[in-house]
Amino acid sequence: MSDFSYTYTQPSALKADAAGSSLQLSSFSEEPATSGTDCFFWGRLRNSWLAARGLSTLAKVVSSRFVPQSAALRDPIVTAGAGQLRFEAFSSCNGVYARLDLGPEALDGEFLSSGTTNVDFNEPMVNALARIARTEPVVLSIGQRELVLERAAGRVVERKVALPERWIKGLTSVQAYLANMEEKLRLTRVQAVQLVQNIPAGAAKIDYYLLLRGPRPSFAPVASPGAVRVGGVHRLRLLEGLLPLCDAVRVYAAPDGQAAAFLLELGGGHRFLLALSADVWRGFSGEGNQLETLMEELPTAWVTNANQHFRGNEVFNPAMFALEHDLVPNTVDRLCASLSAMGLLGFDLADNQHFYRRLPFKLSRIVSLNPRLKNARMLLEAADGVQLVGIGAGGRTEARVRGTGVWHTVVVGGNEGPQCTCPWFSGHQGQRGPCKHILAAQMRFL
Repeated sequence: MSDFSYTYTQPSALKADAAGSSLQLSSFSEEPATSGTDCFFWGRLRNSWLAARGLSTLAKVVSSRFVPQSAALRDPIVTAGAGQLRFEAFSSCNGVYARLDLGPEALDGEFLSSGTTNVDFNEPMVNALARIARTEPVVLSIGQRELVLERAAGRVVERKVALPERWIKGLTSVQAYLANMEEKLRLTRVQAVQLVQNIPAGAAKIDYYLLLRGPRPSFAPVASPGAVRVGGVHRLRLLEGLLPLCDAVRVYAAPDGQAAAFLLELGGGHRFLLALSADVWRGFSGEGNQLETLMEELPTAWVTNANQHFRGNEVFNPAMFALEHDLVPNTVDRLCASLSAMGLLGFDLADNQHFYRRLPFKLSRIVSLNPRLKNARMLLEAADGVQLVGIGAGGRTEARVRGTGVWHTVVVGGNEGPQCTCPWFSGHQGQRGPCKHILAAQMRFL
């Protein structure tokens, strides 16, 4: 099922002329233009070769798939704002997220407006990026300066791409993981090269743990204090072309071990982020790690006002935002989760702050893109869909929740974590977010 359909006025291309080469990314924004221009940024790349290596790696991520039945996603997105360009993409299986950030030091040009768009990375574009020389001047144009329509005298070249709903769902889960990650290791350039050399051969069938043995990074199949869990470690080969170029690698992990991230500091305002889901078969779109935060609906005015504030500021730190506006952290978490569920927020690990994507503000997406949340609310609305059984020691509440032809026993509250007898909970043990039965019981009794 598709939630988006994109139309391009012309294919992307690398054009050469007497003044140098111009990299033109054909684009489409889901949001109507309001600034009078459909060009977000126009200018020169200070290190075009390094930027091209980052974009080529991004294209490599997009074309990769680690689950055979996954559908292909071919088009990354780019956000222009706060003096930066951020290119984002998922692997076709949705279990790998990548982002290339080009900061002010990497750019010599003008931001004509802020915006987010889907960009066309076709095969000629990928081949052109591979041919950019080290000292070659390249001008980057995001969007088009003018719209050319052909009637009797000409034609407009269009490319249409349908993106599935998991595009937004994946961005929501990645943002939630990144916002809670902690830095675990920092590697030098020499150690980064050693990291590539030490990746186990073949497709890993088990979890590996990244740790330092003396000064050398190593992967072990057994967990140890301070080690970072890396599920599907062979996915790190996507970074083979960039790791030898970086100044440092910062390794992050989610507190529950359900995701890991590698931030490559490339110098000159260039950063590349690669985030991995806990297992190869797990796409970020199915994690559900924001569901409990989204359980209680916030007033529409709160979410609308927060969206206007974040849209205007483009970047913000949630802790500082809470202090400045005298809000409890839980409220800010819920505001961020609501906006993230619409695909509006990303997270920058290096600067420890959110950034804003200029996509349409549609509250309906919060429920439509989270079917477990929608089904939990339907259970609450149904007669006797959620029934209280009893309250035990420590505030543990037992309930019966209607399933498909059966009743499930749910226990919520207390300090031991929620439990349910349904197949979803039995299969995932809460590692991919709560099931709809747990959500319904929490909404009713907690």
